[in-house]
Amino acid sequence: MSGKSSIKEYRSIVAELKEKIRSARSQAVFTVNRQLLTLYWEIGHTISQQEKSEGWGAKVVETLSKDLSTEFPDLKGLSSRNLRYMRDFAVAYPQFGILQAPLAKLPDGTTKPAQSPILQPSVAKLSDIQSILGQISWYHHITLLEKVKSPDERLFYIRKTIENGWSRNVMLHHIGNNLYKRQGKALTNFETTLPQHQSILAKETLKNPYIFDFLSISEEMQERDVEQSLIRHIRKFLLELGKGFAYVGNQYNLNVDGDDYFLDLLFYNYHLHCFVIFELKIGDFKPEYAGKLNFYVNTVNEQIKGKSDNPTIGVLLCKTPNDTVIRFTLRGISTPLGVADYKLAQSLPQKLKSQMPTVKELEEALEGELKKSPSDVSPALSQMKDAIKKKAQSRAAKKGKGKNNNG
Repeated sequence: MSGKSSIKEYRSIVAELKEKIRSARSQAVFTVNRQLLTLYWEIGHTISQQEKSEGWGAKVVETLSKDLSTEFPDLKGLSSRNLRYMRDFAVAYPQFGILQAPLAKLPDGTTKPAQSPILQPSVAKLSDIQSILGQISWYHHITLLEKVKSPDERLFYIRKTIENGWSRNVMLHHIGNNLYKRQGKALTNFETTLPQHQSILAKETLKNPYIFDFLSISEEMQERDVEQSLIRHIRKFLLELGKGFAYVGNQYNLNVDGDDYFLDLLFYNYHLHCFVIFELKIGDFKPEYAGKLNFYVNTVNEQIKGKSDNPTIGVLLCKTPNDTVIRFTLRGISTPLGVADYKLAQSLPQKLKSQMPTVKELEEALEGELKKSPSDVSPALSQMKDAIKKKAQSRAAKKGKGKNNNG
């Protein structure tokens, strides 16, 4: 920025932005999120336009930040970094600010937005976009601008945040777990077993894979271990399942002609208005798993489902390496079934695991510390040593039990 004309133009722009801020504050709209976003869009749009036409750079934005902050010392959010976020917001959503333009009257008495240099969609679509964007906080928008580049994906997370009332951290969690690419990806037979509207909703409710990153996996982990861990972390489990799921029970007992059967996990989904059974399997999908799940679904429909409930859905959680086998298995089954993979957190990355000391090395190190430690510390070290030894014995016993069961 150089020359008297440029300085004069800059001062004019600063004065205009100051007036916009004064106007917004005088109307007491800073408590209304949409109005705050509108103001940020206008500031960001101005910066974006000046970058294109006048070559504004980082130093000019820093100067602008200082000038606005000096004029409004009690107003947060005018840092140079936040101004750049405002610019990114305006660039990402060029249609957001168009409804703020003065409305021009047409001959028939109706109105339309004044002409804009930016090509815009219909007023109805603009209204919908502005309404959606205005329902999440500025900090949600900052996170989306940083973490999500695709407009469609960004809109997906905005809608999900509104539907589920996600905090910024919860939204960030789902972005990190790539919910956009997992939602609605379970392999199902819903199209042939449910009415169309129910089929679409049910399919969109399921994911593939499910991410249970709050659970640590170990070599000797059995299906019951995974199930019990999910119950211990039921709130996180429900968060991953998504909105609408209510927990009914685990190892839910079904009695058929005197014989007892136990469902791994039973839920009710109040959006789908039906019971949902989750069966857990360690390892790859096997066709015979679908037959057992089909039996469970039919039994729940007969014994538990109410007259106003929709048909029960069964979901098999297992490894899904062969889509064709799964599709062939589900074909011809009249009950709605789905198959989805699930991921558990690895207890330690392999690279780190190779660098960790073994139980024997820990015991030897503790022996050395016990010999040279003061007496008041020795009892604590002894307890640590005993705990390590018991843990090792427990793991060995569990592993041996698993081998015997397989044998």
